[in-house]
This record gives sequence, C-alpha cells and structure tokens, in this order.
Amino acid sequence: MFGKGRGRKEKYTQGDCKKTMSTSRPAVTDVQPKPLSHTSLGYKIKRDRYLLLMVLPCVLYYLIFKYVPIFGIAIAFKDYNMYKGVFASDWVGLKYFRMFFDSPDFFPIIRNTFLLGFYKLVFGFPAPIILALLINEVRNSFNKRFVQTVSYLPHFISNVVVAGIVVMFLSPSNGMVNRLLEMLGMDKINFMVEASWFRTIYVSSDIWQHVGWGTIIYLAALTAIDPQLYEASRIDGANRWQQTLHITLPGIAPAIVILLILDIGKIIEIGFEKVYLLSSPVTYETADILSTYVYRTGLANGNYSYATAIDLFTGIISFIFIIGANQISKKVSEHSIW
Repeated sequence: MFGKGRGRKEKYTQGDCKKTMSTSRPAVTDVQPKPLSHTSLGYKIKRDRYLLLMVLPCVLYYLIFKYVPIFGIAIAFKDYNMYKGVFASDWVGLKYFRMFFDSPDFFPIIRNTFLLGFYKLVFGFPAPIILALLINEVRNSFNKRFVQTVSYLPHFISNVVVAGIVVMFLSPSNGMVNRLLEMLGMDKINFMVEASWFRTIYVSSDIWQHVGWGTIIYLAALTAIDPQLYEASRIDGANRWQQTLHITLPGIAPAIVILLILDIGKIIEIGFEKVYLLSSPVTYETADILSTYVYRTGLANGNYSYATAIDLFTGIISFIFIIGANQISKKVSEHSIW
C-alpha cells in the first residue's frame, strides 16, 4: 500500500506539474510611488500650498514693482532718451552725480532733509512707545479698544486729506488755531507761508497720523512679558514707574532697537506727498528736501537721468545709515537686525 500511494503521488506530481506551476505564480502588483519625505521641499509646498497662494499676490507685487525696477538704476549713468530706451542711450558715467554735487542747491537740500528726518526721528519715534505704555495701563477693555481704534484711524487717511485738514486748522481767516490765538488776544499767524513753522507742522501732523499704527508692534511685544514678573516686583514693593523701567522697557527692548535701526535708515527717505502738499515756494528755505527737489528739477523737467542719480544717492546714504546703526547696536546692546 505504501508503494501504491507513493506511485500515485509521483503520477500526480508529474501530470499536473505545469498546472501547479502556472497557478502558483505570484501576481504582479503595481509599484507604489515612494512617499515624499516630511523634510523635502515638495512636501512642504504641498502641505502649505494654501498659505503660499495667500502670500503669492504680495510676492508678485514686490517682484514687479520693487525688484524689476532696480534695473532702471542704469538710467543714472546714461543720458537717457525715451526714444532710444535705457540700453541704447549714451553712457555718461558719473556726470549727473557731479552735476548734483556741484549744484548750489546741494547743501541746502541735504540740510533740510536731514533736519526734517532728525526731528521726525527724535519726536516721532518715542511717541508710539509712550502711547503703547499708556494704553497698556488701561484696565477697562472697552476704553482700551476705544483708544486704540481712535489712534489707529488717522493712519488710514490719505496724505491729501491730512494735508487738507492741516491747512483748514491753520487757516489765517477761519482756522481753529488762529481763532484760539485771537481769543487769547494774540495776533494771527499765517502758518502755511512761514518757513520757520514748516518743520513743526510736518512733524506734528506725521505723529498724529502714524502714532496709533506704530503702537501695534509695541502692544504685541508687551503681551509677551511674563505677568509673574510684575507680581513678583509688586510683592517686593516696586511701584509702577519702577516696573516700567526695569520690566516693561527691557521686555520690549528688542522691538525698540530693531525699529530704531530701520527708522535711522529712513532718516532721509522722507515721503514726497505730504511735504509737497504742505509746502510752497515761499517755504522752500526749510521745506525743499530731496524728494521734492527730484520732482521739481528732474521729473517735472523730463531730466530722468538727473532724478535717478539723486534717488540712487539717497538710497546709498540710507544703506550706509542702516548698516552703521546696526553695527553700533551690536556693540552697545545685545539686539540687532543681523
């Protein structure tokens, strides 16, 4: 029986060999793609695709209107002719830079620009810090939000409207300021044609317009300070002034230093619109700055190469200022931009 069983097994194995081999062959499966690594660029783009789409308009704006125009710097070194184009215009080197440096208006323009920027920095920079500290002391949430809203609103008003408000308030005929002076028995002042008043008017209106917006960063920095520090200092007997001096100000020092460095870099990059709207030929003695001079002598007369050369000079000075301020900040304090 054992032999027969073995024979049948051999017969079955030999007869069905091909069938067994064909049915036992494993099926070919589809090759699955290798998943992206969590550290790969493709994975991060796919993960944050919606955030990137939200940022895309801002990136395109800066790319088109900020970076592409950089190639126009070449106009400063050429005798630009709009019919020939930038690259076909004649190369003149530093001709327009020398023309600006040799101009009798060079030193008055530089002096006016630096003084206006300096006053704006000295009086305008501390204002948001002081306002943020005062708002932070308000405990009633409704009053706090109300003060914030009222102080933020002027930032969204255009410079044209702000200039109109200033002119209306300082009008010699029916302006509120001159009416108050008249009530006090003082003579009226025609502020808008007095060169000595221009810097005061500009800096004051600029502080009023932007002080609320500047407090946003400082209020955000104040929220990062640990409340336990105030509690511990209160237990030790510290008053509000001592808490502000030793806890609050050191806590927002990084924000103060970084914004100060940026403002120093912009000390001669004063906006054109408001200065142009508040000034007049009779106030050029103090009101004529680089931006208005570029418009009047360069753009208005079609001398684009001259205007570009002055604007490039302004950018170089601002770059030197911001580098110098950053290096000084590194040595004096622990905070800097880079």
